[in-house]
Amino acid sequence: MVGEKMRKSNSFNCYQLIIGLISLLLIGCSHQLTPLATGSTILAFGDSLTAGYGVSRQDSYPEVLAKISGHPVINSGISGETTTQGLARFSQVIDETKPALIILMEGGNDILQNLNPAQTKANLQQMITLAKQKNIQILLVAVPAKSLFSASAGFYKELAQQNELPLEDKIIAELEKDPRYKSDYVHFNSQGYKLLAEKIAQDLTKHGALAKP
Repeated sequence: MVGEKMRKSNSFNCYQLIIGLISLLLIGCSHQLTPLATGSTILAFGDSLTAGYGVSRQDSYPEVLAKISGHPVINSGISGETTTQGLARFSQVIDETKPALIILMEGGNDILQNLNPAQTKANLQQMITLAKQKNIQILLVAVPAKSLFSASAGFYKELAQQNELPLEDKIIAELEKDPRYKSDYVHFNSQGYKLLAEKIAQDLTKHGALAKP
């Protein structure tokens, strides 16, 4: 009797493990991106970290990413922009640029200005919805909460999970903590933006948008 109960218990545990592994695989697949066709445009949308504040335009991460990826990357970063301001121009920008993929990295100024996180999340959600309605792929890039040693703000992970998006939630926080890669207390120097571009290229490759070198 005891042996039979143990066999049933082990069978149940194995069943749970298999279901868990399948679930993880399905989650991973749902976050994959479609390979970009040759010449497809990537739109880098965001604030000063996208614009490349603190360095020349050629050292901004979109310019470096263009060289790495072999795809045209449009720099649509505006210094000081909040997500409310970004949302106001988002639809027009994607209509004008017609990207196949958007790197959405915004919300830092909302955090710095102590704006309502729920509103920031809602604004980003509207951008994501607009892009999805136009069948544009998205890589979401998170920025840290307002603390020197903080991880990325929690609503980015929630947005990624709710919308089944690939998320880069470490690189900005890591660079912000290291003065070697910064031009001031918020922005990066050329080496910092280069590392950012390289990490985003790795993410796009990992999730299937870019071919492996």
